[in-house]
Amino acid sequence: MTRRFLSQPLLAALQDTPVVLLHGARQTGKSTLVRNVAETDHPSRYLTLDDAVLLAAAQGDPAGFLGGIEGPVVIDEVQRAPELFVAIKAEVDRNRQPGRFLLTGSANVLLIPRLAESLAGRMEILTLAPFSQGELAGAPEAFIDAVFSKRLPDLPAAPMDSAGLSSMLLAGGYPPAVERANIGRRHAWFGSYVTTVLERDVRDMANIEALRTLPRLLALVAARSASLLNFAELSRSAGIPQSTLKRYFALFEITFLAQLIPPWSTNLGKRLVKTPKVYLLDSGLTAYLMGLDTERLAAEPNLRGPLLETFVAAELGKQASWSRRHPRLYHFRQSTGAEVDFVLEEPSGQLVGVEVKARATVSGSDFNGLRALAEIAGPRFQRGIILYTGSAAAAFGSNLHALPLAALWAASPQKKRH
Repeated sequence: MTRRFLSQPLLAALQDTPVVLLHGARQTGKSTLVRNVAETDHPSRYLTLDDAVLLAAAQGDPAGFLGGIEGPVVIDEVQRAPELFVAIKAEVDRNRQPGRFLLTGSANVLLIPRLAESLAGRMEILTLAPFSQGELAGAPEAFIDAVFSKRLPDLPAAPMDSAGLSSMLLAGGYPPAVERANIGRRHAWFGSYVTTVLERDVRDMANIEALRTLPRLLALVAARSASLLNFAELSRSAGIPQSTLKRYFALFEITFLAQLIPPWSTNLGKRLVKTPKVYLLDSGLTAYLMGLDTERLAAEPNLRGPLLETFVAAELGKQASWSRRHPRLYHFRQSTGAEVDFVLEEPSGQLVGVEVKARATVSGSDFNGLRALAEIAGPRFQRGIILYTGSAAAAFGSNLHALPLAALWAASPQKKRH
């Protein structure tokens, strides 16, 4: 089993929290992880609501279903029986034993208020994403901790050629997709995946009259990944009223197909664009929905930039879920056009800007967006980073650096760089 770096935060939560929910997209390895935990580090009974009999029991008599279980329990795919959340709350109020319930779900509970609120103060929520590059290599990434350090360490980064970069972007991180070297077989998996999520999970959660509309809409969103979300323009392209479109898009968020990254702002009165950016959660899925392959990426290099930015958004989100820094992810854009792809902000308020360039050279003008962010953020600005596809690390000022893309999943810092 590939080591998942979320394992330690998961085990820590089970030591002091009555209910722990591990949610995330389908096929990211949630069941594998919790079954391993239940068999080794936190002995528990394992139940899955994919079993029709167990699902019927949980839906029909939630209190009775839980009453028949002694000791710690894992309940897989809990979103299929939302009635259980109220019954779990009652059980926890009677006995707040840490690690009593380990739940998994393929729906984002944070976006379903009636579920999240029912266990407020009793439940810790962790998100398992597809494999990170560090997980695939078996070495924990050090990027986020490094860029927030007082001095930027050397992050060892192996050079990456164009073919290797394309292969990485097209594969993404879903375990079954990564395992398929043949791109035709990988596309077959992605096709089945999209069908399963849209026709099963969406149907379970909402009364959607035209399920056949959703795959085309998802493809339109994929083509806009790494851009500002414009519902009016997307509504015109899809031929769907905005009110309906927003309801459909919310379902993409709930099922972990897409995410919105909010704009970073401050109270200093600067004119900032307040529109969120939209991303699909996996570059491989994005490439599939856009019909991209190695040949097309080579023939249309302009497509590589948004796909690379989508990939970096996913990697930063994965690392943030287990980093001791616990940063939140934003983007920055001024009405004048200055922008930074990603702003990582610590709970303390310190922030790091990360810009992504799908080319092998960097110039001083490429840092203009980071300089604008530094001017507005003032002493809160820790550092600005440009990730690019070249091989050299270079300083463009005391707190501005260009780093090879592979520094993003570097395993361990080496000597300090001033």
